[in-house]
Amino acid sequence: MAKGDMGNQQVLILPEGSSRVLGRDAQRTNIAVAYAVASAIRTTLGPKGMDKMLVSELGDIVITNDGVTILEEMNVEHPAAKIMVEIAKTQDKEVGDGTTTAAMLGGELLKNAGALLDQGIHASTIVNGYKLAAQEATKHLNEISKKVSLDDTASLEKIAVISMGSKSVGAGTSKDHLAKLVVKAIKQVAEKIEGKVVVDTDFIKVEKKEGGEIDDTEYISGVLVDKEIVHSGMPKLIEDAKIALIDGAIEIEKTEVDAKIEITSPKQMGQFLEQEEKMLKDMVEKIRKSGANVVFCQKGIDDLAQHYLAKVNISAVRRVKKSDMEKLAKATGARIVTSLEGLGPKDLGFAGVVREKKVAGEQMVYVEKCKDPKSVTIFVRASTSHVVSEGERAVKDCIGAVSSAVEDGSYVTGGGSVEMDLANHLRKYASSVGGREQLAITAFAEALEIVPKTLAESAGMDAIDTLVALRSKHEKAGVKSLGVNVYKAEVADMEALGVIEPTKVKKQAIASASEAAEMLLRIDDMISSKGRPSGAGGMPGGMPGGMGGMGMD
Repeated sequence: MAKGDMGNQQVLILPEGSSRVLGRDAQRTNIAVAYAVASAIRTTLGPKGMDKMLVSELGDIVITNDGVTILEEMNVEHPAAKIMVEIAKTQDKEVGDGTTTAAMLGGELLKNAGALLDQGIHASTIVNGYKLAAQEATKHLNEISKKVSLDDTASLEKIAVISMGSKSVGAGTSKDHLAKLVVKAIKQVAEKIEGKVVVDTDFIKVEKKEGGEIDDTEYISGVLVDKEIVHSGMPKLIEDAKIALIDGAIEIEKTEVDAKIEITSPKQMGQFLEQEEKMLKDMVEKIRKSGANVVFCQKGIDDLAQHYLAKVNISAVRRVKKSDMEKLAKATGARIVTSLEGLGPKDLGFAGVVREKKVAGEQMVYVEKCKDPKSVTIFVRASTSHVVSEGERAVKDCIGAVSSAVEDGSYVTGGGSVEMDLANHLRKYASSVGGREQLAITAFAEALEIVPKTLAESAGMDAIDTLVALRSKHEKAGVKSLGVNVYKAEVADMEALGVIEPTKVKKQAIASASEAAEMLLRIDDMISSKGRPSGAGGMPGGMPGGMGGMGMD
């Protein structure tokens, strides 16, 4: 209960059981919580990063080292921790990769800010310094980036392999195989709009089924629909398929209004059923006349209609998801129609082959060999459900990274080399700024070094020695692409090793992390109106506490 003191009069502001954390205490709490979250996922960075096992309240298990998946599954409670989760979510939505780096950088920026606050530097000064540092880092990133285009398959495949680096999906050759599939898919769906390359990643469908191994993952130049052909009498393999997409039901619609039909004799009953039959026959006849031999229907198909369709050798799939219908339209060139009236050859799409195939005990419909499809499928296979889920996450990260590189048209070297270069550049920039802000800019530079430091730690190297070696070589030798080779546990030239990453991923990580850090540093008063008993995962007085099962560093 907060009290304001007006002379001797007490004024009650907040309800019973609520609490308030003020000033430096609020900042300390937020920094501690955010750093605890960042520390939790820090060990997952890079090819030698460790995995996390997350068990939900229902006992569902997720084994992953994907930053955003870990943070989402962790079910954090504290508001500052939720902001850290938002960093990773934004990174995932915008560029699809680099989620661990973004959250880790946010935590490190806040930790360094905490040290500056202890020295008596005001939060506003630190925020200004961080803003200047983020702007300068982005500007420097643009200067050191190298160009990449949609036709540069070799570079795009390198970017794809590196983005999957931390995921434990099969041996090294498996990553090359997946990288080739992703680059092929992106090149297929990419479109040039007003001179710019645009990749709508929604039209690269990632389907997964356990069974087989990661090398059995395949690229389908069309759409894989996780449904079966509705009637056993329908053809299961259709070549030169003419496809109709119907957003409606092929059945007799029941009236919405309360209506009563009175039938007084068996003859009337027969007429009524005959009329229903005739209506269904007419529907099937309209489909047949259009020239279609495959139908994908978003709603239901009556049993009798299925029988009539089978009689005229038309294969049908029902209750297809709306998103799949849109992908089918993009892949085959068909138009989605809501009514069978006026369905004609111009509404139909084309696929070289439509076939039903049994995969891991379930029937699936392959729509493939489409002419220049603008929607394709990557069908991920692996031995168990946990591995196949991690394979799917690896492919999605890979799609995000490669599409970012294609749209932005630039890349930088990885392995912590670009962070080292940015840190050196920011230190020089800090001395030109002067004032107290330069301390914040130097703190920002030190925070960036967490990336090579973590990579060195995960490879079993001495982190301090590695950082010192990288700093001096970047400074004296002037080789900007020196980073950590985690496989050989040594400092090496990342460009020579082909370790490259999209510039957009780095820019977004710096922007998300610095904005979140700035926002949390500005908070000097936390008011919780939700009273919670102390000891029940909360702090004394009801403020949401640290994270369940995680201490505050």
